[in-house]
Amino acid sequence: TPGISRASPGDHAPTRIQISRVAPGLTSMRLLFAALLACSGVFAADSPLEPLWQYQGTWQFTMNVPSSAPVSNKIQNDCIEIGQFFLCQQTVDGKVTALLTFTPSQTKGTYYTQPILPDGRAAGRGELEIQGDRWTYPSKEEENGKTKYYRITNVFSGRDHIHFERSESEDGKTWKVLASGDEVHTSQAGKRPDPRQDKRDAPR
Repeated sequence: TPGISRASPGDHAPTRIQISRVAPGLTSMRLLFAALLACSGVFAADSPLEPLWQYQGTWQFTMNVPSSAPVSNKIQNDCIEIGQFFLCQQTVDGKVTALLTFTPSQTKGTYYTQPILPDGRAAGRGELEIQGDRWTYPSKEEENGKTKYYRITNVFSGRDHIHFERSESEDGKTWKVLASGDEVHTSQAGKRPDPRQDKRDAPR
């Protein structure tokens, strides 16, 4: 999610689905990419993919970086569940930026993530850890024999608001916040209607 003169798919996580590293120059797709609501009973409540539906729809994204002007974007996530995969095409300010993929790991509440860019390149596997309303995208980088830690956290307040922070640490314990912001859910539709709506409206 970062760069930070302009928000990009590597700088956030839910609505900007942040997905992997957060180090400078690395794509970390977190589109703020956090805490997204519980969905309708049309889907199995015990499905590990169910929480990810909270990313579906249109979000207004605002990010603040020290010594820089605030960054604001309109993010649209068009999501679908296929077998063991959860996919979201992410559009930022009218431009498709990535296909975000999520697959459950063997540990409950954790997922593998991978953003695929419009040119077909994969930006690198990441992880997502969900603990209630707190969603965390952790990563680390080895350089000159030292490990540096990064994370993007998304904290949900109800169904329609996410507060996110992008941080780094030298020891994995003490964290420095590099950027923070908020995402507000403005519509359940992305560029297309919510695909679950057809199932809800179908005659029974």
